Amino acid sequence: MKDIDYSLYLVTDRRLVGGKDFYQSLGEALAGGVTLLQLREKEASSAEFYRIALKVKEICGRYDVPLIINDRLDIALAVDADGLHIGQQDLPLSVARGLLGRDKLIGVSATTLAEAQLAEADGADYLGIGAMYPTGTKSDARAVSLSELTAIRKNVAIPVVAIGGIGTANVTEVMGTGIAGVSVVSAILAQDDVRAAAQHLRQLIITA
Repeated sequence: MKDIDYSLYLVTDRRLVGGKDFYQSLGEALAGGVTLLQLREKEASSAEFYRIALKVKEICGRYDVPLIINDRLDIALAVDADGLHIGQQDLPLSVARGLLGRDKLIGVSATTLAEAQLAEADGADYLGIGAMYPTGTKSDARAVSLSELTAIRKNVAIPVVAIGGIGTANVTEVMGTGIAGVSVVSAILAQDDVRAAAQHLRQLIITA
């Protein structure tokens, strides 16, 4: 698999787009500098998720940005996505890897060093660590401190991405821990000018 740029990792949430067109917003975000996109659809039926994933894959292809599917291995396989992101309560990583194969990315959510090290040992390609700050998109997420994030980054060899309440006000301090990137939702999708929001974050990340 080609080298993956984890620096500005967008996770989707259609509820945050408001009156804007969802697909157009994703295109604007990619044009603005998003480097990796995770399609997250907790409420959609399988048929709807599949249709959305096909459209989003086409948009990602236009910008040569990898598409990751959240949780749903079947959808990732059905649309031949670039990878899958799973949580601690989802399908075991070994099972997902056996079905997806070695050439696909698999990311794992973790909140502790122990979870991070276990995911790495099991063959995860990258880690999603958080929530770093209070977030409205995931109410059940445990808070992770900057020192915990730094400890995880220092004790694993795979890329670490931070998630949870990250935006322009705190992205610099998060990137200061030496991680590979940040994962954002509302900091891009909830903004009136999605492309400008992505560009601003991308510039802050590069500067950091």
